[in-house]
Amino acid sequence: MIRFPNAKINLGLRIVSRRPDGYHNIETVFYPIQLQDALEVVSTTEGDTRLTLSGIVIDGDSRDNLVMKAWRRLSERFSLPPVSIHLHKAIPFGAGLGGGSADAAFLLAMVRDYFHLPLSDEELDREAAALGADCPFFLHNKPLLARGIGDEFEPVSLSLKGYRLVLVKPAVAVPTAVAYSLVTPAEPEESVSETITRPVSEWRDRLVNDFEKSVFARFPEIGAIKESLYEAGAVYASMSGSGSSVFGLFDKEVDVTDRYRNCFVWSGKCEV
Repeated sequence: MIRFPNAKINLGLRIVSRRPDGYHNIETVFYPIQLQDALEVVSTTEGDTRLTLSGIVIDGDSRDNLVMKAWRRLSERFSLPPVSIHLHKAIPFGAGLGGGSADAAFLLAMVRDYFHLPLSDEELDREAAALGADCPFFLHNKPLLARGIGDEFEPVSLSLKGYRLVLVKPAVAVPTAVAYSLVTPAEPEESVSETITRPVSEWRDRLVNDFEKSVFARFPEIGAIKESLYEAGAVYASMSGSGSSVFGLFDKEVDVTDRYRNCFVWSGKCEV
């Protein structure tokens, strides 16, 4: 069985308040894009489940990968036989794109289908939420308004069909904990849910990512990418999540490869 976990971008991201547990309440829209990893699950005669990796190099022990944590949740719950898992990594990490969460969520869904497990969609959502706040989003893969710590979802009426998305990630990573430590929570004058109802042409300077101010101050090359996307004709540009990737929405075909020779660059049509 093979499937293709996809990335997401954040449309707006407001840090609304700090919670008693030390986390932050946010408001953002998760939007799926077609930048994809590849994930395969097959039967094995070996004694243990193992994860092999290719593509973008991931540091650390593969047993600590979120995919393996997802496997162990269902394997221990249902006493499953071992499988061989292969992950080909194409979604950059440390980029605000949710690639690790997507891989884990897809693994849960694949294991449920592969072994015909008696798990409802709601139960699978709960299993995904135990792995990460944004993991359940990838089981739905449609634009969703996220609140709380990014784990409370509501449907949102939004379509970006017709737009082309250009994604640029420089060779820096922004640690999420550092990004949160540099922001001051505040209730915005206009919520993300309100702004997102406006035409895309009105999003600039309205649909705000609160991480940008502090992240751009520490990593000016990320802010420079956002400005260059506007110079290239983007209707809207923003950093995704806590960074470091930046995306631009264009209403025409555009080739920006020559602008970002030392960066990861991906371009694709908005599908939803």
